[in-house]
Amino acid sequence: MSRTTLTISPEIAAYLTDAGMRDHPVLSELRARMADFTEGYMQISPEQGAFMQMLVKISGARKGIEIGTFTGYSALATVLAMPEDGHLTCLDVSEEWTNIAREHWQKGGVSEKITLKIQPALDSLSEMADQEGSFDWVFIDADKENYLNYYQRSIELLKSGGLVLVDNALWGGTVVNPQDAEARAIDECNRFIQQDNRVDMVLLPVSDGLMIARKR
Repeated sequence: MSRTTLTISPEIAAYLTDAGMRDHPVLSELRARMADFTEGYMQISPEQGAFMQMLVKISGARKGIEIGTFTGYSALATVLAMPEDGHLTCLDVSEEWTNIAREHWQKGGVSEKITLKIQPALDSLSEMADQEGSFDWVFIDADKENYLNYYQRSIELLKSGGLVLVDNALWGGTVVNPQDAEARAIDECNRFIQQDNRVDMVLLPVSDGLMIARKR
């Protein structure tokens, strides 16, 4: 037993992937492909992906939104965990990175369950206003300065019992004493969610911090 969270060494991280999850071959392939890219750090960790899959299955999420898709790892993990009638709408601005996502969604057999919108996410979210209260799941992992805006739009779109997950909620620990715009924006979002009586919430030290809020 411990009253604090275990420090994750490279050896423990490897053990988590080896013994702590059932890895899908296309997820493994996508991690390997991004390993040599400088931007590869933007991909979520395998254990976070597996944890998100468990949340999808526990919650029974069928209809979701992903704000910030990059090369599609988190979207692929999410949709693989959804039932046959599940669907995920992904919002991003990069054709270059999402072309890699499309390739791996096709390999994973889930491309028909994903709609990709290439434009600023706030524009896409505004266009989805007529679907208010109909989504089960939102994952936020895009530009940090808009985190609170994304969260506010997400809560409106979620149905009661739906989940919103906010990635990078610890931002390398800099939220403790935020000095730059990104850290301040994440800290502001975290503290807003903590005081938001529309949700139940918990911030976990998963990867770079994962805020989970359940709409009441």
